[in-house]
Amino acid sequence: MLKFLLALTLLSVSAATGAVAQQQRSGTPQEQAACSRDVQRYCRPVIDQGDFTILACLQQNRPKLTAACNQVLKNNGQ
Repeated sequence: MLKFLLALTLLSVSAATGAVAQQQRSGTPQEQAACSRDVQRYCRPVIDQGDFTILACLQQNRPKLTAACNQVLKNNGQ
């Protein structure tokens, strides 16, 4: 769970700045790719409000999420 939240945070930070982080990322590249578009599409207004806020946003938009991102949430106990 912590690994997933950290991955979402890193995704949101790099997406918000437009820079590719040169640091080590948590979460698999597949997990990051699965939810990055959904985070941008549904959670852009809260990207800078922290990982728990992004997670809550994804949960609130669950019916609209891609199957891949939904699976990532399920795999991480969400």
